[in-house]
Amino acid sequence: MEKAKKIKLFLGLLYFLIIISFLFLIFSKIPISDLTSYEFIKSNTEYLQKFKNSNLLLVSISFILFTIFWVLMLGFGSPIFLVGGFLFGKWLGTLIVTFSLTVGATILYIVASYMFKEIIIEKFYNKFSKLSGKFKKNEFNFMLIYRFIGGIPFFIANIIPCIFKVKISNYFYATFFGMLPQLFIGSSLGSSIEKIIIENKEMPTFFDIISSKDVYYPLTGLIIFILISIFLRKKIYK
Repeated sequence: MEKAKKIKLFLGLLYFLIIISFLFLIFSKIPISDLTSYEFIKSNTEYLQKFKNSNLLLVSISFILFTIFWVLMLGFGSPIFLVGGFLFGKWLGTLIVTFSLTVGATILYIVASYMFKEIIIEKFYNKFSKLSGKFKKNEFNFMLIYRFIGGIPFFIANIIPCIFKVKISNYFYATFFGMLPQLFIGSSLGSSIEKIIIENKEMPTFFDIISSKDVYYPLTGLIIFILISIFLRKKIYK
């Protein structure tokens, strides 16, 4: 028993060391000045689109693997759905992003259930204990609602179900379909940003971006979705 605890502690320390190393590599390789240069963004956008069109399968697999790794490193979902829509468009982007995030979240759930379950229960059970009855009443349906309404940081939302011992199959399918609506809106927004960059030689103004129907519609949809989720959150988590 003591040996098992030491193994879990070692794996946990190794896991967090990998997270720190990953974040360091991400933010040390890309200068902030490049990220704020429209010329840099536009030229790389055109290059990425040409490369993606001629290597769709390779880019798709690479994106899926990166996203899974991103989720395991406790990354959040927002940049992923924007990048997915940016690269693949709103329809294909939605499917790839949803699948990738779901697989990553499910693997994280399995790892957390084995390695960190006691810590998760200790830290979060009192706060989320009232949800226990809802999960037990209809595990899949409530997991679906839980994913749809959100309101909890993504990496925390991925591990909270460890407390309630949600079946892996219910976790996977409820996560996929529960996140699908919001990820479609987010991917549509990412696709719209890509279209604006391709069509404009110079940096468009903030008003030009907001007033564009390509951005206006998904942005409006996102605002409506947030309002609906807030309302449902208050009703369900009451």
